[in-house]
Amino acid sequence: MFQPVRGTHDLLPEECRQYRFIVKEAMKVARCYGFEEISTPIFEFSGVFHRLGETSDVVSKETYTFQDRGGEDLTLRPEGTAGIVRAVISHGLGQHAPLKFSYAGPMFRYERPQKGRYRQFDQIGVELIGVAKPLADIEVIAMAHQILKNLGVDESVKLNINTLGDTESRENYKKALLNYLKPFRPKLSLESQDRLDRNPLRILDSKSEQDEMIIKEAPVYSDYLNETSKTFFNDVCKGLEILDISYKVNTRLVRGLDYYCHTTFEFITDVLGAQSTVIAGGRYDNLVEMMGGPRLPGVGWGAGVDRLALLRPIIPLEQTPIAMIPLGDEAEKACFKLTQELRDKGIFVDIGYHGNLSKRLKRADKLKATYAIIIGEDEMRAQEALLRDFKTGAQEKVPFEKLVDKLVKVQLA
Repeated sequence: MFQPVRGTHDLLPEECRQYRFIVKEAMKVARCYGFEEISTPIFEFSGVFHRLGETSDVVSKETYTFQDRGGEDLTLRPEGTAGIVRAVISHGLGQHAPLKFSYAGPMFRYERPQKGRYRQFDQIGVELIGVAKPLADIEVIAMAHQILKNLGVDESVKLNINTLGDTESRENYKKALLNYLKPFRPKLSLESQDRLDRNPLRILDSKSEQDEMIIKEAPVYSDYLNETSKTFFNDVCKGLEILDISYKVNTRLVRGLDYYCHTTFEFITDVLGAQSTVIAGGRYDNLVEMMGGPRLPGVGWGAGVDRLALLRPIIPLEQTPIAMIPLGDEAEKACFKLTQELRDKGIFVDIGYHGNLSKRLKRADKLKATYAIIIGEDEMRAQEALLRDFKTGAQEKVPFEKLVDKLVKVQLA
Protein backbone atom coordinates (compact mmCIF):
# COMPACT_ATOMS: atom_id res chain seq x y z
CA MET A 1 0.00 0.00 0.00
CA PHE A 2 1.19 3.52 -0.77
CA GLN A 3 1.89 5.74 2.23
CA PRO A 4 2.71 9.48 2.46
CA VAL A 5 6.38 10.28 1.87
CA ARG A 6 8.31 10.37 5.15
CA GLY A 7 8.06 13.81 6.70
CA THR A 8 4.75 14.64 5.01
CA HIS A 9 1.21 14.07 6.21
CA ASP A 10 -2.34 14.25 4.94
CA LEU A 11 -4.64 16.91 6.33
CA LEU A 12 -8.01 15.27 6.89
CA PRO A 13 -11.16 17.45 7.04
CA GLU A 14 -10.91 18.27 10.77
CA GLU A 15 -7.27 19.29 10.40
CA CYS A 16 -8.05 21.34 7.30
CA ARG A 17 -10.64 23.28 9.31
CA GLN A 18 -8.04 23.83 12.02
CA TYR A 19 -5.42 25.09 9.57
CA ARG A 20 -7.89 27.31 7.72
CA PHE A 21 -9.06 28.89 10.99
CA ILE A 22 -5.48 29.61 12.13
CA VAL A 23 -4.48 31.20 8.80
CA LYS A 24 -7.70 33.21 8.58
CA GLU A 25 -7.28 34.55 12.13
CA ALA A 26 -3.62 35.42 11.56
CA MET A 27 -4.37 37.27 8.32
CA LYS A 28 -7.19 39.17 10.01
CA VAL A 29 -4.88 40.37 12.80
CA ALA A 30 -2.14 41.22 10.29
CA ARG A 31 -4.59 43.35 8.35
CA CYS A 32 -5.41 45.30 11.54
CA TYR A 33 -1.70 46.15 11.74
CA GLY A 34 -1.64 47.34 8.13
CA PHE A 35 0.05 44.25 6.65
CA GLU A 36 -1.12 43.10 3.22
CA GLU A 37 -0.94 39.54 1.98
CA ILE A 38 1.75 38.54 -0.52
CA SER A 39 2.31 35.19 -2.22
CA THR A 40 5.62 34.14 -3.77
CA PRO A 41 6.39 30.96 -5.77
CA ILE A 42 6.93 27.71 -3.92
CA PHE A 43 10.27 27.33 -5.72
CA GLU A 44 12.91 29.91 -6.60
CA PHE A 45 16.26 29.96 -8.34
CA SER A 46 18.60 28.27 -5.87
CA GLY A 47 20.68 31.42 -5.52
CA VAL A 48 17.82 33.13 -3.67
CA PHE A 49 18.46 30.80 -0.73
CA HIS A 50 21.99 29.48 -1.26
CA ARG A 51 23.64 32.88 -1.54
CA LEU A 52 22.43 33.73 1.95
CA GLY A 53 25.50 32.12 3.44
CA GLU A 54 26.84 28.65 2.81
CA THR A 55 27.32 28.24 6.56
CA SER A 56 23.59 27.95 7.14
CA ASP A 57 22.25 24.52 8.09
CA VAL A 58 19.22 25.24 5.91
CA VAL A 59 21.47 25.79 2.90
CA SER A 60 24.04 23.09 3.57
CA LYS A 61 21.79 20.11 4.24
CA GLU A 62 18.11 20.94 4.53
CA THR A 63 16.99 22.34 1.16
CA TYR A 64 15.24 20.40 -1.57
CA THR A 65 17.32 21.47 -4.58
CA PHE A 66 16.96 20.08 -8.10
CA GLN A 67 17.50 20.85 -11.78
CA ASP A 68 14.48 21.35 -13.98
CA ARG A 69 14.28 20.18 -17.61
CA GLY A 70 15.84 23.42 -18.76
CA GLY A 71 18.90 22.86 -16.60
CA GLU A 72 18.00 25.59 -14.08
CA ASP A 73 18.97 25.01 -10.44
CA LEU A 74 15.81 25.43 -8.37
CA THR A 75 15.05 25.08 -4.66
CA LEU A 76 11.76 24.54 -2.86
CA ARG A 77 11.44 27.41 -0.40
CA PRO A 78 12.61 26.47 3.12
CA GLU A 79 11.28 29.73 4.62
CA GLY A 80 9.34 32.83 3.56
CA THR A 81 11.66 35.79 4.07
CA ALA A 82 14.12 35.30 1.19
CA GLY A 83 11.37 34.93 -1.41
CA ILE A 84 9.65 38.08 -0.23
CA VAL A 85 12.92 40.03 -0.28
CA ARG A 86 13.53 38.73 -3.82
CA ALA A 87 10.05 39.98 -4.80
CA VAL A 88 10.79 43.41 -3.29
CA ILE A 89 13.96 43.64 -5.41
CA SER A 90 12.37 42.16 -8.58
CA HIS A 91 9.50 44.67 -8.55
CA GLY A 92 11.49 47.67 -7.34
CA LEU A 93 9.31 48.01 -4.27
CA GLY A 94 12.05 49.50 -2.10
CA GLN A 95 11.12 53.01 -3.20
CA HIS A 96 7.71 52.50 -1.57
CA ALA A 97 9.09 51.57 1.85
CA PRO A 98 7.96 50.95 4.51
CA LEU A 99 6.59 47.68 3.18
CA LYS A 100 4.35 45.49 5.35
CA PHE A 101 3.62 41.99 4.12
CA SER A 102 1.92 38.90 5.54
CA TYR A 103 2.04 35.44 3.98
CA ALA A 104 0.87 31.86 4.38
CA GLY A 105 1.82 28.66 2.60
CA PRO A 106 3.88 25.46 2.51
CA MET A 107 7.65 25.35 3.12
CA PHE A 108 10.07 22.45 2.60
CA ARG A 109 13.07 21.30 4.63
CA TYR A 110 14.83 17.95 4.72
CA GLU A 111 14.84 17.49 8.49
CA ARG A 112 14.42 14.50 10.78
CA PRO A 113 10.64 14.27 11.19
CA GLN A 114 9.20 14.59 14.69
CA LYS A 115 5.85 15.55 16.19
CA GLY A 116 5.16 19.07 14.94
CA ARG A 117 8.13 19.02 12.54
CA TYR A 118 7.61 17.88 8.96
CA ARG A 119 9.53 18.07 5.71
CA GLN A 120 6.59 19.83 4.14
CA PHE A 121 5.07 22.20 6.65
CA ASP A 122 2.73 25.17 6.59
CA GLN A 123 3.85 28.55 7.81
CA ILE A 124 2.36 31.97 8.39
CA GLY A 125 4.56 35.02 8.76
CA VAL A 126 5.09 38.75 8.36
CA GLU A 127 7.87 41.00 7.10
CA LEU A 128 8.25 44.74 7.80
CA ILE A 129 10.85 46.18 5.42
CA GLY A 130 12.27 49.69 5.43
CA VAL A 131 12.04 50.71 9.11
CA ALA A 132 15.24 50.82 11.19
CA LYS A 133 13.60 51.93 14.43
CA PRO A 134 12.85 49.66 17.43
CA LEU A 135 9.16 50.50 16.87
CA ALA A 136 9.12 48.04 13.96
CA ASP A 137 10.41 45.22 16.17
CA ILE A 138 7.84 46.05 18.84
CA GLU A 139 5.03 46.08 16.30
CA VAL A 140 5.76 42.68 14.76
CA ILE A 141 6.19 41.07 18.19
CA ALA A 142 2.94 42.66 19.39
CA MET A 143 1.18 41.30 16.31
CA ALA A 144 2.45 37.78 16.99
CA HIS A 145 1.28 38.10 20.58
CA GLN A 146 -2.16 39.26 19.42
CA ILE A 147 -2.50 36.32 17.05
CA LEU A 148 -1.69 33.89 19.85
CA LYS A 149 -4.31 35.60 22.04
CA ASN A 150 -6.94 35.41 19.30
CA LEU A 151 -6.17 31.72 18.83
CA GLY A 152 -6.56 31.16 22.57
CA VAL A 153 -3.07 29.70 23.07
CA ASP A 154 -1.24 32.69 24.61
CA GLU A 155 -1.34 31.19 28.11
CA SER A 156 0.72 28.16 27.02
CA VAL A 157 3.31 30.19 25.08
CA LYS A 158 6.10 32.41 26.47
CA LEU A 159 8.17 35.07 24.72
CA ASN A 160 11.97 34.77 24.79
CA ILE A 161 13.95 37.71 23.43
CA ASN A 162 17.59 38.62 22.91
CA THR A 163 19.78 41.01 20.94
CA LEU A 164 22.54 40.22 18.49
CA GLY A 165 23.55 43.87 18.37
CA ASP A 166 24.91 45.54 15.24
CA THR A 167 27.62 44.13 12.98
CA GLU A 168 30.42 45.39 15.20
CA SER A 169 28.92 43.81 18.33
CA ARG A 170 28.24 40.53 16.54
CA GLU A 171 31.81 40.23 15.26
CA ASN A 172 33.25 41.02 18.69
CA TYR A 173 31.12 38.31 20.28
CA LYS A 174 31.86 35.75 17.58
CA LYS A 175 35.61 36.17 18.18
CA ALA A 176 35.18 35.76 21.94
CA LEU A 177 32.99 32.68 21.47
CA LEU A 178 35.47 31.09 19.09
CA ASN A 179 38.35 31.70 21.50
CA TYR A 180 36.34 30.05 24.26
CA LEU A 181 35.15 27.03 22.24
CA LYS A 182 38.31 26.08 20.33
CA PRO A 183 39.99 24.33 23.28
CA PHE A 184 36.81 22.25 23.72
CA ARG A 185 36.70 21.06 20.09
CA PRO A 186 37.36 17.36 20.88
CA LYS A 187 34.60 17.38 23.51
CA LEU A 188 31.95 18.98 21.31
CA SER A 189 29.40 16.89 19.42
CA LEU A 190 30.31 16.10 15.80
CA GLU A 191 27.68 18.57 14.58
CA SER A 192 29.08 21.34 16.78
CA GLN A 193 32.63 20.56 15.69
CA ASP A 194 31.46 21.17 12.14
CA ARG A 195 29.67 24.37 13.16
CA LEU A 196 32.76 25.63 14.98
CA ASP A 197 34.42 26.26 11.63
CA ARG A 198 31.35 27.31 9.69
CA ASN A 199 28.91 28.99 12.05
CA PRO A 200 29.93 29.04 15.75
CA LEU A 201 26.86 30.94 16.93
CA ARG A 202 24.70 27.95 16.00
CA ILE A 203 26.48 25.91 18.69
CA LEU A 204 24.52 27.92 21.26
CA ASP A 205 21.36 26.23 19.88
CA SER A 206 22.74 22.73 20.37
CA LYS A 207 20.54 20.25 22.23
CA SER A 208 23.45 17.87 22.85
CA GLU A 209 24.08 17.31 26.57
CA GLN A 210 27.85 17.43 26.13
CA ASP A 211 27.55 20.75 24.24
CA GLU A 212 25.18 22.22 26.81
CA MET A 213 27.70 21.58 29.59
CA ILE A 214 30.36 23.50 27.66
CA ILE A 215 28.00 26.30 26.61
CA LYS A 216 27.06 27.01 30.23
CA GLU A 217 30.34 28.83 30.81
CA ALA A 218 30.54 30.48 27.36
CA PRO A 219 30.82 34.29 27.07
CA VAL A 220 27.50 36.12 27.34
CA TYR A 221 26.44 38.09 24.27
CA SER A 222 25.32 41.15 26.23
CA ASP A 223 28.89 41.72 27.46
CA TYR A 224 29.98 42.50 23.89
CA LEU A 225 27.28 44.99 22.89
CA ASN A 226 28.24 48.55 22.05
CA GLU A 227 26.15 51.47 23.33
CA THR A 228 24.11 51.77 20.13
CA SER A 229 23.07 48.13 20.37
CA LYS A 230 22.25 48.38 24.08
CA THR A 231 20.05 51.42 23.50
CA PHE A 232 18.19 49.71 20.62
CA PHE A 233 17.45 46.64 22.71
CA ASN A 234 16.41 48.65 25.75
CA ASP A 235 13.92 50.57 23.60
CA VAL A 236 12.42 47.31 22.30
CA CYS A 237 12.05 45.97 25.84
CA LYS A 238 10.46 49.22 27.07
CA GLY A 239 7.98 49.09 24.21
CA LEU A 240 6.92 45.55 25.11
CA GLU A 241 6.48 46.61 28.72
CA ILE A 242 4.28 49.53 27.68
CA LEU A 243 2.08 47.02 25.83
CA ASP A 244 2.03 44.66 28.86
CA ILE A 245 3.70 41.88 26.85
CA SER A 246 5.73 39.78 29.26
CA TYR A 247 9.07 38.45 28.10
CA LYS A 248 12.24 36.74 29.26
CA VAL A 249 15.70 37.81 28.07
CA ASN A 250 17.46 34.65 26.89
CA THR A 251 21.10 35.44 26.20
CA ARG A 252 21.57 32.09 24.41
CA LEU A 253 18.92 32.87 21.80
CA VAL A 254 20.76 33.60 18.56
CA ARG A 255 20.39 33.45 14.78
CA GLY A 256 23.30 31.94 12.90
CA LEU A 257 23.01 33.75 9.58
CA ASP A 258 25.15 36.86 9.18
CA TYR A 259 22.34 39.09 7.96
CA TYR A 260 20.52 38.91 11.32
CA CYS A 261 21.16 41.71 13.81
CA HIS A 262 19.67 43.38 16.89
CA THR A 263 16.38 41.81 18.03
CA THR A 264 15.84 38.07 17.90
CA PHE A 265 12.85 36.40 19.54
CA GLU A 266 10.89 33.19 19.92
CA PHE A 267 7.49 32.30 21.35
CA ILE A 268 8.01 28.90 22.95
CA THR A 269 5.83 26.32 24.67
CA ASP A 270 6.50 23.39 26.97
CA VAL A 271 3.60 21.21 25.80
CA LEU A 272 4.97 20.02 22.44
CA GLY A 273 8.10 18.20 23.57
CA ALA A 274 11.28 18.90 21.62
CA GLN A 275 9.55 21.16 19.11
CA SER A 276 9.00 23.99 21.56
CA THR A 277 9.31 26.98 19.21
CA VAL A 278 5.94 28.16 17.89
CA ILE A 279 6.96 31.53 16.40
CA ALA A 280 10.52 32.67 15.62
CA GLY A 281 11.74 35.94 14.20
CA GLY A 282 14.23 38.74 14.24
CA ARG A 283 15.77 41.74 12.53
CA TYR A 284 17.72 41.36 9.27
CA ASP A 285 19.09 44.77 8.26
CA ASN A 286 21.66 43.40 5.78
CA LEU A 287 19.61 40.84 3.85
CA VAL A 288 18.14 43.03 1.08
CA GLU A 289 21.58 44.45 0.29
CA MET A 290 23.19 40.98 0.38
CA MET A 291 20.68 39.85 -2.25
CA GLY A 292 21.58 42.70 -4.59
CA GLY A 293 18.95 45.22 -3.55
CA PRO A 294 19.16 48.64 -1.89
CA ARG A 295 20.13 49.15 1.74
CA LEU A 296 16.82 48.36 3.45
CA PRO A 297 16.39 47.16 7.05
CA GLY A 298 13.83 44.51 7.86
CA VAL A 299 12.23 42.57 10.69
CA GLY A 300 9.75 39.72 10.69
CA TRP A 301 8.75 36.30 11.97
CA GLY A 302 7.45 32.93 10.86
CA ALA A 303 5.08 30.58 12.69
CA GLY A 304 4.42 26.89 12.15
CA VAL A 305 0.73 26.27 11.52
CA ASP A 306 1.29 22.59 12.35
CA ARG A 307 2.48 23.44 15.86
CA LEU A 308 -0.18 26.06 16.47
CA ALA A 309 -2.79 23.47 15.48
CA LEU A 310 -1.44 21.06 18.10
CA LEU A 311 -2.05 23.69 20.79
CA ARG A 312 -5.72 24.17 19.92
CA PRO A 313 -8.87 22.06 20.29
CA ILE A 314 -10.47 20.84 17.07
CA ILE A 315 -12.52 23.52 15.30
CA PRO A 316 -16.21 22.54 14.94
CA LEU A 317 -18.01 22.94 11.64
CA GLU A 318 -18.99 26.56 11.04
CA GLN A 319 -22.42 25.38 9.92
CA THR A 320 -23.91 21.97 10.65
CA PRO A 321 -25.72 20.38 7.73
CA ILE A 322 -29.29 19.65 6.84
CA ALA A 323 -29.70 16.03 5.77
CA MET A 324 -31.75 15.50 2.61
CA ILE A 325 -33.16 11.94 2.55
CA PRO A 326 -34.95 10.89 -0.64
CA LEU A 327 -36.71 7.52 -0.69
CA GLY A 328 -37.37 6.41 -4.26
CA ASP A 329 -36.51 7.60 -7.77
CA GLU A 330 -39.19 10.29 -7.99
CA ALA A 331 -38.27 11.61 -4.55
CA GLU A 332 -34.62 11.87 -5.64
CA LYS A 333 -35.56 14.22 -8.48
CA ALA A 334 -37.52 16.48 -6.12
CA CYS A 335 -34.73 16.41 -3.56
CA PHE A 336 -32.09 17.41 -6.10
CA LYS A 337 -34.11 20.51 -6.94
CA LEU A 338 -34.75 21.40 -3.27
CA THR A 339 -31.12 20.72 -2.39
CA GLN A 340 -29.89 23.10 -5.08
CA GLU A 341 -32.31 25.83 -3.95
CA LEU A 342 -31.03 25.53 -0.37
CA ARG A 343 -27.39 25.55 -1.44
CA ASP A 344 -28.07 28.64 -3.56
CA LYS A 345 -29.09 30.32 -0.28
CA GLY A 346 -25.78 29.35 1.36
CA ILE A 347 -27.10 26.41 3.39
CA PHE A 348 -24.98 23.30 3.92
CA VAL A 349 -26.98 20.29 2.69
CA ASP A 350 -25.84 16.67 2.68
CA ILE A 351 -27.89 14.40 0.43
CA GLY A 352 -28.14 10.68 1.13
CA TYR A 353 -27.25 8.54 -1.89
CA HIS A 354 -28.27 5.08 -0.78
CA GLY A 355 -29.44 2.91 2.12
CA ASN A 356 -32.74 2.59 3.94
CA LEU A 357 -34.22 5.33 6.11
CA SER A 358 -32.57 4.02 9.29
CA LYS A 359 -29.06 4.01 7.79
CA ARG A 360 -29.50 7.47 6.32
CA LEU A 361 -30.72 8.87 9.64
CA LYS A 362 -27.68 7.36 11.36
CA ARG A 363 -25.41 9.10 8.82
CA ALA A 364 -27.25 12.38 9.41
CA ASP A 365 -26.75 12.00 13.16
CA LYS A 366 -23.04 11.26 12.65
CA LEU A 367 -22.73 14.46 10.60
CA LYS A 368 -24.43 16.34 13.50
CA ALA A 369 -27.21 17.47 11.18
CA THR A 370 -29.69 19.93 12.64
CA TYR A 371 -32.61 18.79 10.51
CA ALA A 372 -33.51 15.92 8.23
CA ILE A 373 -35.78 16.40 5.22
CA ILE A 374 -37.47 13.08 4.41
CA ILE A 375 -39.30 12.69 1.12
CA GLY A 376 -40.82 9.37 0.03
CA GLU A 377 -43.82 8.27 -2.04
CA ASP A 378 -46.38 9.63 0.44
CA GLU A 379 -44.62 13.00 0.61
CA MET A 380 -44.46 13.20 -3.20
CA ARG A 381 -48.20 12.64 -3.49
CA ALA A 382 -48.93 15.30 -0.85
CA GLN A 383 -46.16 17.63 -2.11
CA GLU A 384 -45.01 17.95 1.50
CA ALA A 385 -41.68 17.11 3.11
CA LEU A 386 -41.33 15.51 6.51
CA LEU A 387 -39.00 17.81 8.50
CA ARG A 388 -37.33 16.26 11.54
CA ASP A 389 -35.61 18.43 14.17
CA PHE A 390 -32.67 16.42 15.55
CA LYS A 391 -32.36 18.62 18.61
CA THR A 392 -35.93 18.19 19.87
CA GLY A 393 -37.01 15.07 17.97
CA ALA A 394 -40.11 16.92 16.73
CA GLN A 395 -41.43 16.31 13.21
CA GLU A 396 -43.69 18.39 11.01
CA LYS A 397 -44.93 18.37 7.44
CA VAL A 398 -43.94 21.37 5.36
CA PRO A 399 -45.22 22.08 1.81
CA PHE A 400 -42.47 21.98 -0.81
CA GLU A 401 -43.06 25.63 -1.77
CA LYS A 402 -42.51 26.79 1.84
CA LEU A 403 -39.64 24.49 2.76
CA VAL A 404 -36.74 26.58 1.49
CA ASP A 405 -37.91 29.81 3.15
CA LYS A 406 -38.52 28.01 6.45
CA LEU A 407 -35.06 26.40 6.53
CA VAL A 408 -33.30 29.60 5.50
CA LYS A 409 -35.01 31.31 8.42
CA VAL A 410 -34.10 28.69 11.05
CA GLN A 411 -30.67 27.61 9.72
CA LEU A 412 -29.19 31.06 9.11
CA ALA A 413 -30.81 32.77 12.12
